[in-house]
Amino acid sequence: MNDFTRRGLIAGASVAAAGALPAEAAAPPKGKQAPSIYRYKIGSFEVTALYDGVWYRPIDEKFVRQADYADVRREMSNAFMPEEKLATPFTTVLVNTGKKLILLDTGTGGQIASTAGSFSDNLKAAGIDPKTIDQIVISHFHPDHINGIKTKDNALIFPNAEIMVPEAEWKFWADDANLRAAPDGLKIVFHNVRRIFAGIAKDVTHYRPGKEVAPGIEAVDAAGHTPGHTVFALQSGKEQLMVLSDTTQHPALFARHPEWQPQFDIDGPLAVTTRKRLLDRAAADRTLVTGYHFPFPACGHIVKTGTGYEHVPLLWNIAV
Repeated sequence: MNDFTRRGLIAGASVAAAGALPAEAAAPPKGKQAPSIYRYKIGSFEVTALYDGVWYRPIDEKFVRQADYADVRREMSNAFMPEEKLATPFTTVLVNTGKKLILLDTGTGGQIASTAGSFSDNLKAAGIDPKTIDQIVISHFHPDHINGIKTKDNALIFPNAEIMVPEAEWKFWADDANLRAAPDGLKIVFHNVRRIFAGIAKDVTHYRPGKEVAPGIEAVDAAGHTPGHTVFALQSGKEQLMVLSDTTQHPALFARHPEWQPQFDIDGPLAVTTRKRLLDRAAADRTLVTGYHFPFPACGHIVKTGTGYEHVPLLWNIAV
């Protein structure tokens, strides 16, 4: 026995004899994560990523159109996810321009899954009072993006915020003919849209792509996922951020395989064209991006590969 080992055994025996080795930790496990907030700068803008939890969405052979289910399952396994449950994180983006607090999408409102709905707690942990939000800009009308406008009891969560929505999105979901023609699963979304905007429709502002929704924040057409789906190009000084909304959903599947068409894309072929166009732009410009369903803190870069694209997460920085 060498001297190092002998001395270690002697020291250990001495501590044990003194009764200093507790049988278990003094503090019980916490059982939950710390607040999920991440701040970074785009020029003079301060961007805060606010986590709203995750939905482990069950999938089956119908989940991706025009793709072999075995290939989908393999990619799920390669991404260390259960093969029949897609991890779908939710991350909203709050932009402090120095003049306004602007929230891009509002999260699930705790109305999607029991594992989601932490946005309000994280907003509070970030030191933000909902009453101080000046503007809400919605990318599209799926429930996980608009349900945070109201509580389950239909009370407004951000009473002082101007709400802005894509004009084409409003037109599609407000059309009774579209509602009647929709399959049952999509009818639920129509009814949810009408619940959320009931009583506030006259106060909602409609915007078009190609225009600024606020100084330094341009709305960019990204139709396909939904008819009015929109992404946002932020610029402050020489720095840029592309807020991809639902352009790729989870990047492990739909960035690596941009031609895949998930069943929730209303116009699958157009969504593929949009996805490739925007990811090409992000990769060529080496622009920082954030995706609503990317793993938290949901920001990084896009790299073009021989068959698709890879998301390269941003290195966590302790300084804003």
